[in-house]
Amino acid sequence: LLQEIMADAGKMSEIVSDCRSAFLSGKTRPLAWRMTQLKSLLKMLDENEAALCEALGKDLRKPKQECISLEIEYLRNDVRGCINNIESWIADYYVEKNIVTMMDTTLIHYDPLGVVLILGAWNYPIQLSLGPLAGAICAGNCVIIKPSELAPASSSVIASLIPRYLDKECFQVVEGGIAETTELLLERFDYIFYTGSGFVGKIVREAANKHLTPVTLELGGKSPVYIDSSADLDITARRLLWAKCINLGQTCIAPDYVLCSKEVEGKLVEKLRLLIGDWYGDEPQKSTNLCRIVNKRNWERVNHLLKSTNGKIEIGGEVDLDDLYIAPTVITGVTDDEPVMKDEIFGPLLPIMTVNSVDEAVEFINDREKPLSMYVFSKNKAAAEALKTQTSSGSMVVNDAVVHLSVETLPFGGVGASGMGSYHGKYTFTTFSHQKSVLVRDFSAIGEYLGENRYPPYADWKIKRLGLLLKNRKIPNCISVNLVCFLLGIGFAFAVKLLAESSTFEFLKNM
Repeated sequence: LLQEIMADAGKMSEIVSDCRSAFLSGKTRPLAWRMTQLKSLLKMLDENEAALCEALGKDLRKPKQECISLEIEYLRNDVRGCINNIESWIADYYVEKNIVTMMDTTLIHYDPLGVVLILGAWNYPIQLSLGPLAGAICAGNCVIIKPSELAPASSSVIASLIPRYLDKECFQVVEGGIAETTELLLERFDYIFYTGSGFVGKIVREAANKHLTPVTLELGGKSPVYIDSSADLDITARRLLWAKCINLGQTCIAPDYVLCSKEVEGKLVEKLRLLIGDWYGDEPQKSTNLCRIVNKRNWERVNHLLKSTNGKIEIGGEVDLDDLYIAPTVITGVTDDEPVMKDEIFGPLLPIMTVNSVDEAVEFINDREKPLSMYVFSKNKAAAEALKTQTSSGSMVVNDAVVHLSVETLPFGGVGASGMGSYHGKYTFTTFSHQKSVLVRDFSAIGEYLGENRYPPYADWKIKRLGLLLKNRKIPNCISVNLVCFLLGIGFAFAVKLLAESSTFEFLKNM
C-alpha cells in the first residue's frame, strides 16, 4: 500500500512538472494558440453531445433537456463568449494618470498565472469541470482537471475527450478519489479552483495555504426565498418549483427554504400541488423529467432530513432507496432548530417557515451563514430593496431563481461560508490572470523636471510641491480640455526656459 501511495505521489508530481515545463516554454501565451484551444474545446462539445448526455444519464439520470440546456449548451455559450471577446480581454488596459505621471504610460497587463488546478463537482459534472477551463485557457494557463469520482461516467468521458481535442502537454485529466485528490493537493499550483462542500473547501484552502496558492471556493449554503402577498403566485410557483426540482434539488443555488406569511403559505402549497401533478404526473417517480439522487450516501442524508422533520408533509414524502428516488416534497410547520433548517438540503425538499414581515425575514436570514444566493418574489420594490441592502449573499434574484447563471456579465461566487472568488464570462478570465501594473517612463527633460522634487536634499518647499502635484483630485469632464491646455502651457514654458538657458550658455562660452 505504501508503494502504491508513493507511486501515486510520484505520478502527480510528474504531471504537474510536465505542465509547468509546457507553461514555461511560452507556448500558452500567443493569442493564436489560445484561440485554437478554445475552438477545439467548442468542437469537442459539438461533436460529443450524445456521449456527454449518456454519461450524465448514467450518473444522475438527467433528462436530455437538462443535460443540454444546463450543462452542454451552457458550456458552449461560455466558450463562444471567450472566443468572441478574447482579443479585447487580453489587451493592455490603460488607466488614468496624475500630473507627475502625465508624460508616462500606465496600464494593466494580464499575465497568465501558470499551472492551475480545477476540482470539479458531481452535481453538474460536465459544466463544473469544464466551465472554469474555458476562462483558464483564455488567460493562457496550463490546466489540470480533477473531475468528481462521484460521477464516474462523466469523469471517464472527460478523461477520454480532453486529450483528443486539447494540447496534451498543457491539459491533463486526473481521475480517482480522495487519495488522488490528496496527492494532487500536495503539489504547488499557481491557482486552485474548487467547487463543492464547505467541509472539503476548508481542506482545499488549508492545502493551498502551504504554498500561498490563491483559491476560488464555490461552495453552497441555504439559499432563502422570500415571498410576500404582492407576488404573482401562479408565476412564482412555476419559477420556484422549476428551480427546486432541476437536478432533483442537487444544485448549489437551489432554493433551500421559503419565508412567507401564513396566508401566502396556504395559497402557495396548493399551487405547487397542482404544478407537481401537471409536470410530473400522479406518480412522479415514473416521470422522465426528474433526476435521481447521485448515490446511496447522499440519498440517506436527504432521507434523514425528511424523516427527522417536525413539520407537516403537505406534498410528496415518498422515497425509494433502490431507485435513489425522493419525491418533490413540500413541508410546512418546520422549526428553525431541526436538521432540515440547519443543513443545506441539496435535494427535493422544500420547507416553508412563516414570517410576518420583510423585517422579520431579514432578521432570520442575518442570523445564519451568508448564502450563495437569495430569491425574492414581490412587486413591492421597498421589500426587494430591503433584502438587497440589509442582507449579505453571493447573489440575488428578484421574481425568479437560478436564471442569473445564464448572464455571463454577472460574476458568480459566494461570500463568507458560501465561498470566495467569482467567475463566469470575463470574470473567469480575470480569476485566472494576474493583473500586472505597468508604468513606462522615458528620459525626457519635462518628465524629469516634474519628478525632480523627490531628490535630496529634501526641503519643506519640496514637500509642498510634491503634495500639490500628487494630490488626488476629482476633475469634471467639462474642464479636462482646459487642464490639458494648462499642462501643455507648463511644458511649453519649461521648454522655453531650457532653450533660453542653453542659448545663454553658448553665448557666454563664445565670448
